Amino acid sequence: MAAVTIDSLLQNPTLVFRPKAKVLLKPPRSLDCSRNRKLPLSRGSCLCSFNPRRTIHVVRASSSETALIGNFDISSSDDILYKDIFPVKRIEKVEGKFFIRLDRSKDQHDWQLTVGCSLPGKWILHWGVSYLGDSGSEWDQPPKGMRPPGSIPIKDYAIETPLKKLSEGDIFHEVKIDFNPISEIAAIHFVLKDEETGAWYQHRGMDFKVPLVDYLEDDGNIVGAKRGFGVWSGALQQFSNVLLKSEASHADSQNNSIESKDSKNKNRCLEGFYEEQSIVKEVSVGNLVSVAVRKSPETGKVIVCLETDIPGDVVVHWGVCRDDAKIWEIPAAPYPPETTVFKNKALRTLLQPKATGNRSGALFTLDEEHFGFLFVLKLDENTWLKFKENDFYVPLLGTSSVPGQYGQSDSTSEEISSKSYTDGIINEIRNLVSGLSSEKSQKTKKKEVQESILQEIEQLAAEAYSIFRSSITTVPDEVVSETETTKPAVKISSGTGTGFEILCQGFNWESHKSGRWYMELKEKASEISSLGFTVIWLPPPTESVSPEGYMPKDLYNLNSRYGTIDELKELVKSLHEVGMKVLGDVVLNHRCAHFKNQNGVWNIFGGRLNWDDRAVVADDPHFQGRGNKSSGDNFHAAPNIDHSQEFVRKDLKEWLGWLREEIGYDGWRLDFVRGFWGGYVKDYLEASGPYFAVGEYWDSLSYTYGEMDHNQDSHRQRIVDWINATNGTAGAFDVTTKGILHSALERCEYWRLSDQKGKPPGVVGWWPSRAVTFIENHDTGSTQGHWRFPGGKEMQGYAYILTHPGTPAVFYDHIFSHHRSEIASLISVRNRNGIHCRSLVKIVKAERDVYAAIIDEKVAMKIGPGYYEPPSGSQRWSLALEGRDYKVWETS
Repeated sequence: MAAVTIDSLLQNPTLVFRPKAKVLLKPPRSLDCSRNRKLPLSRGSCLCSFNPRRTIHVVRASSSETALIGNFDISSSDDILYKDIFPVKRIEKVEGKFFIRLDRSKDQHDWQLTVGCSLPGKWILHWGVSYLGDSGSEWDQPPKGMRPPGSIPIKDYAIETPLKKLSEGDIFHEVKIDFNPISEIAAIHFVLKDEETGAWYQHRGMDFKVPLVDYLEDDGNIVGAKRGFGVWSGALQQFSNVLLKSEASHADSQNNSIESKDSKNKNRCLEGFYEEQSIVKEVSVGNLVSVAVRKSPETGKVIVCLETDIPGDVVVHWGVCRDDAKIWEIPAAPYPPETTVFKNKALRTLLQPKATGNRSGALFTLDEEHFGFLFVLKLDENTWLKFKENDFYVPLLGTSSVPGQYGQSDSTSEEISSKSYTDGIINEIRNLVSGLSSEKSQKTKKKEVQESILQEIEQLAAEAYSIFRSSITTVPDEVVSETETTKPAVKISSGTGTGFEILCQGFNWESHKSGRWYMELKEKASEISSLGFTVIWLPPPTESVSPEGYMPKDLYNLNSRYGTIDELKELVKSLHEVGMKVLGDVVLNHRCAHFKNQNGVWNIFGGRLNWDDRAVVADDPHFQGRGNKSSGDNFHAAPNIDHSQEFVRKDLKEWLGWLREEIGYDGWRLDFVRGFWGGYVKDYLEASGPYFAVGEYWDSLSYTYGEMDHNQDSHRQRIVDWINATNGTAGAFDVTTKGILHSALERCEYWRLSDQKGKPPGVVGWWPSRAVTFIENHDTGSTQGHWRFPGGKEMQGYAYILTHPGTPAVFYDHIFSHHRSEIASLISVRNRNGIHCRSLVKIVKAERDVYAAIIDEKVAMKIGPGYYEPPSGSQRWSLALEGRDYKVWETS
């Protein structure tokens, strides 16, 4: 079923319709305009004729009672009980033309390849070349003289060039590539990319290949004129095949010598061509749905008017409810024309075209006893329009005030509507959680079912939070004291700390080698604190098979390669004295065994926690555990612990409590949390009561043909699902944001930093208070370098995470480097302006070469080589910090 998002203007007064679906390159066909007849109405349009002195004529059913309604004059505020207009976003296919042309340039010496597209959008030609003698499908970058203005190199294999309109009246966006035919270039390869959607347009699943030499091997992706004997037909075609094979054989015998290449260049005979194909793009189109409610003075019935400007046949799937539970019922007749009963649970009414204007609508006559009117819209068998993934709900009782046009309701009506809606959400969440939280339920439900429920909980929680945020009254600046604006009252939560935390990772992959890391870090405690950090993350403290600490063995033995238990206590005490909270790095997913079992498998543990193989999951064949199946992904280098075992959970809770009391840890960094259910984490955190906790949920982002997808919702959804499973008791490292920053900065694609709804595209865009943002750590950088941040662009990354919501984390190697003073300045700006984990971001620019945002109306920032300056107006901005391809301003 196609999902179409609808945002009420009560929550989203600005309409931003951005394409977000994949698009397909299709063979030429006639354009189907049956559902593409109109442009969206302007915001000044009104569907239910709320303008004065306008009436809507009733579409009469056969019922005599319906006939008594007469004209529905909704211009009278005395008659209207409720009215509202909702923006609707739906997907339409728009067809255009895509062309490729090869001809001589104006000077008649060089040649020119032109690629163009007639559809609106931000089009990019992603292209490269192949040379004579090349084998395989790899590209190379073209010579610099061949690159059009505005081209940007992509690593060492391709170029990206924007398509532009040559003049205002042009239909096509196009790019022209000039080249000398007497060269070693055998072909030009390209794909077309739409930056607005992140979609790629290819040729039969491959790149387009324009051959510049005769007899180039055709892999099925060649475009343009077929040269050589290939243009002959019939008997001549057969003869040409013999000659082609003969020439190929001869070329093989010469081992593709330079003489052969030179000969081909001299005899190269390019032929111009023009090729055109249809291209189909799915775009988001805006329409409006209007609802008005009045009471008929003649009959005492409640009349609901519903209209829309959505083209084509629109079916209203509707019913009524008697209370806040919103259980659908079929009301008593009369019904509008074209109404049928659907499975004895609801009614379906085909909206009737209006006499004037391109609109359709219906009137619904209901008894006074009904509490609310429920409906969804059906466009076709696969497309339904709902309200924030829930049914539209129109209150029928107690609606004594009239919301203004586009959702501008008075406070009383809005409070009633919001409260009833959020109460319903809270009840749904409670029901879902109660069914999921019990250990028995967790064991019996399949993982897929659990994930589905968790996703539903997250969506409901996000809706409730959105309504809560929109209902908060803004206090005028003049009545708030300076001390209150600096640090508002906060409640400490293990998922957020105070909300103003700035995290320092206090080690790298090599820190264990000195054998006295704790003492080295102790000497730097005051220095780190003075930079503005409030929390520091220390390395794993336990005895470990690997020197870095991530293969723990005896959990109560805290003499490690980083130092002794006494040195660890000294370090923690020193950090507390300079005002910093301390996180211990705890590995709960796996543990290395002390002994082999009777089969020679390492799965028997020693030390104070002398578990047997019942503590090991049963579905890891390497370690032959006798526990239950794993509740997550297995880590195959060590036995994975079965957290469903009560004795395991009891021991781990005691151990975490001991670490808190004995060492003085304030919270936890949780390693490899993909390996076990987040509900167990909730159990551990509630038992140990940390000040702050963050989990490492790291998996791969989404890619297509080796290029990162623009839409990373599925990736951040997995992280959010884990946070949900912990009941929000822990945050998570925002791996999504790190990955998107990689592509945005490395490829000069700053548009990636805004998602389809104009919000940050990582976890920080969905659940900012639980997002711990970072650009590097001991795994991704340091000497491991598994996923190193683009070189020379680190400060752009820090300019982003240190000005945005979420809890930013800074890597040790960057603090003690030439970046130190810039990082300290950014932290100072963040603290000076009270930026916190829930700060509000307004993205003002997300284009190819620049990203800009305003945070809490106090801080403005931009990264990228492109231009941006904050707007001049009531706010006065002063430049606070500037570096290589980044700037930060604050209000003066």
